[in-house]
Amino acid sequence: MDGVESFPRRQARTRRFTLGEPRDIRVSADGARVAFLRSPGPVDPVNGLWVLDVAAGAERLVADPGSLLDGSSDRGLPEAERARRERVRETGSGIVSYDADADLGAAVFSLGGRLWRAGLAEGDGPPEPLEARPAAFDPRLAPDGRRAAYVAGPALRVTGDATGDRVVIEEPAETVSWGSAEFVAAEEMGRTRGHWWCPDGRRLLAARVDTAAVPTWWIADPASPGAEPVEISYPAAGAANASVQLAVLDVDGGGRTDVAWDEGGWEYLASVSWSDDGLLLVVQTRDQRTLGVLEADPGSGSCRLLRQVADASWVELVPGAPRLEGGRLVTVEDHGTARRLCLDGEAVTPDDVQVRAVHHTDAAGAVVTASVDPADIQVARLGWDGTLEWLTAGPGVNGAAAGGGTVVLTGRTLEQAGRHCVVTSRLRPDRSHRIASYAADPGLDLNVRIVELGDRKLVSALVMPSPELDTGTGPLPVLLDPYAGPHAQRVQRAGALFHTSQWFADQGFAVLVVDGRGTPGRGPAFERAVRGDLAGPVLEDQIDALGAAAALEPRLDLSRVAVRGWSFGGYLAALAVLRRPDVFSAAVAGAPVTDWRLYDTHYTERYLGHPGEEPANYERTDLTPLAGGLERPLMLIHGLADDNVVAAHTLRLSQALTEAGRPHTVLPLSGVTHMTPQEEVAENLLLIQLRFLQEALGMPPLAPREQPPQENAREWGSSQ
Repeated sequence: MDGVESFPRRQARTRRFTLGEPRDIRVSADGARVAFLRSPGPVDPVNGLWVLDVAAGAERLVADPGSLLDGSSDRGLPEAERARRERVRETGSGIVSYDADADLGAAVFSLGGRLWRAGLAEGDGPPEPLEARPAAFDPRLAPDGRRAAYVAGPALRVTGDATGDRVVIEEPAETVSWGSAEFVAAEEMGRTRGHWWCPDGRRLLAARVDTAAVPTWWIADPASPGAEPVEISYPAAGAANASVQLAVLDVDGGGRTDVAWDEGGWEYLASVSWSDDGLLLVVQTRDQRTLGVLEADPGSGSCRLLRQVADASWVELVPGAPRLEGGRLVTVEDHGTARRLCLDGEAVTPDDVQVRAVHHTDAAGAVVTASVDPADIQVARLGWDGTLEWLTAGPGVNGAAAGGGTVVLTGRTLEQAGRHCVVTSRLRPDRSHRIASYAADPGLDLNVRIVELGDRKLVSALVMPSPELDTGTGPLPVLLDPYAGPHAQRVQRAGALFHTSQWFADQGFAVLVVDGRGTPGRGPAFERAVRGDLAGPVLEDQIDALGAAAALEPRLDLSRVAVRGWSFGGYLAALAVLRRPDVFSAAVAGAPVTDWRLYDTHYTERYLGHPGEEPANYERTDLTPLAGGLERPLMLIHGLADDNVVAAHTLRLSQALTEAGRPHTVLPLSGVTHMTPQEEVAENLLLIQLRFLQEALGMPPLAPREQPPQENAREWGSSQ
């Protein structure tokens, strides 16, 4: 390689080219400051806390982990923090999360199990350590900017004032914890926290989680037979969930008021918001066909149902909603063909706009992300009178943070490497500010066409070899590279989604990525078409799109078709080669679900129902009965430390294949979870997959073809 690192190596070292990008962006209520995290370079995973003074257009590093701790910021990392990072797929280190007051006057964060408070205003001194117990986790700043609540072990504690560090509540029971989110809330609902300050800073709402009824599973490390297995409480489909209760706690006086949120058959606490408008709880029934919005009285603990939304399949949870704004209820609900923003139950967005998330609300309206074309996500400002102003335009995937007349627009496109972050504000109306990114340029020449394929107009990406590597002649073996599961998209106009696909294309494949039924962005009916069957419709759409793509591009060789995927994509890859060997010649299945009865309640039952009530749905999606029909090369890859899709999925399928006398390949990854952030593992997994697919499809065993990365003052390029 003449000293040039390969793409797999560059991608592994840069955590998929995300290191150095600004992230976790917040805007103060008055719009004067923007806080964000960023690491100092494209291969440095250690994030610091930064502040942008909007009027001056100046960025300041206010908390540098290297100056606060000696050695690694992850040394002494609490197990609770490791679990939280796994739930949110966090691959960085240093300051990876923080909490701040509404004015961004101060922030709190944890490093290696220790707590710190940082002033964010110009002239504030360096961050100061807070008195706290070892293994401090998930600090939350009180509205006054002084005290912080945090979790240590099973206890909820408070620190930061004259009385010092003290316990707010704890119990001796081994299965009970206070102030933390349970597994399914963090993994599936997007709720990673379990305690919230009241607006006056005198009380805390805290979740009490009891896992006594949840099945106990053990995650062992076969490579270290002397190590004790890790005990986890895993709520598999059909099993008991953790018991979640809520209580309002008087921080200084020790009083406690239990909140009766679960009366009426609610099983899941999806989200909580406590503002001057009131205490709002979003709850779901076990089958997720009914969602309730409750207003809780912090004094009495009673709850009043503000709104109930029902659907015959399931009610989708939407980030940022429901919420209260000026005493009125803001929700996102499915009306007809669209997911629409609603005010007190009345839709205020058009029926051709699919609302993705609510990022900010005020007296004038809301800032949302939404789609007209499912391959694009745009930012819009919506007035409560129904006026709609698009803040972004053109192909791409955009996001936003807003406050006090300041808006931060983030975005990715197919044409521009990296993620851009642009700040506009009434405080600086004459010019915008671009927050610097230190991320690496992948150095790939993307050759991606977004197309609609087949009768269902499936949104797909056809990735061909880069122009300088494409001979333009001869048939090309096809590699399907999907995720294709519900609640996620792979086909959007953002280059970061296609780096790996392009690298495979540059090795001589035509790569096809298809978002079929079940994926978001095309309306409620398209998403719910997989209710009761996560196999048939999903696989059918991949095959239909493959045939349509071959009609569009004659060089696709349908006699040599492979498929690779991870997680749900791994399930789809194994399903494809087991059920349709007439179409698929080989498959690589990474961390696949093989029996949905082994996956968690909230995700699985949403789509397949309770296994005790709808067993046929589980039988038709189970891969192990198909083992005897394997005719094609299949590689199964699984991290043995995975606590999300546990290794039992792969091991049980492998056992069934062995008992049926069907040769296959199993690649166990010792110490690896559902993520693969380890550089050597991430790098070599791509190379191993490439060689397996080349051999399975009869391709010449050529060394990977690479393009030299673009030169830049920073390593491998910049996305500034």
